[in-house]
Amino acid sequence: MTFRPIQLPSYGIFLFENKHKENDVIHEHHHPVHQILYVLEGQGQIIVDGKSHDVLQDHTVVLAPYSKHSIISDSSLTMLVLAFDENVHDSAIQNELIHGFFKKSFFLIPNPIVSSELRQLLRKMLFEQSNHSTIQGSAMKIYLLQLLLMIGRSQETPQHTDTNSIRAERVKQFIETLYFEPLTVESISSRMGISTRYLNSIFKDQYQLTPMQYLTEVRIKHAKKLLEESDKEIVTICFEVGYETLSTFYRTFKKIVNVSPNQYRQLHISTN
Repeated sequence: MTFRPIQLPSYGIFLFENKHKENDVIHEHHHPVHQILYVLEGQGQIIVDGKSHDVLQDHTVVLAPYSKHSIISDSSLTMLVLAFDENVHDSAIQNELIHGFFKKSFFLIPNPIVSSELRQLLRKMLFEQSNHSTIQGSAMKIYLLQLLLMIGRSQETPQHTDTNSIRAERVKQFIETLYFEPLTVESISSRMGISTRYLNSIFKDQYQLTPMQYLTEVRIKHAKKLLEESDKEIVTICFEVGYETLSTFYRTFKKIVNVSPNQYRQLHISTN
């Protein structure tokens, strides 16, 4: 078995393209750092610690340091390889996240939402890596942390057949995690790889609400909590929960809660 060092820049993260021709064989080897292999195109097999995985577009392989692996390409196979030293992050992140979820190698078939987020983060990292800005290292560390969090969370939920109920649950979790972003039914359906009509149908069958109705519920729930437990200005709360204009926030809040945000805060103060 061959030891193959990977030269990392000073900030400890390197993202590069790895291309294999049809029927190429990369014999068993290992590296001293973590690697995340993301398949952009093609198909083949990646053998990790003696276990073979058939890989296709969007499939992801996480390699722990010194994990033995080899690659066989059935067709032209193009991957992005993200190599990193775990010491780029502090001990708390290492213990809770990296040692908790990335201590051993594993194979991942990401769902459409996770795959879309992975692609966006990898694009950002490629841009930062070629940009050579003064904050390049900091940006790469931030994007790496986001990527590891997303993969780690995907490992917390057992992988199931992607039935309609599982799709709906993933949309629900997605909304609860990113409710503050400018989400639309179109943006969510695009990340899921399904039509907006189908998305609305499976979500409403599961939760008796459309995704956008649920997004409103989540935002207003968080707004109520902030009104009750903080002295933040209402315009700040409006911004924090994802509304672009104060008028839309006031109108939506009053429609759901039956009082304005100011009135809700005063009522809460008077009862405490």
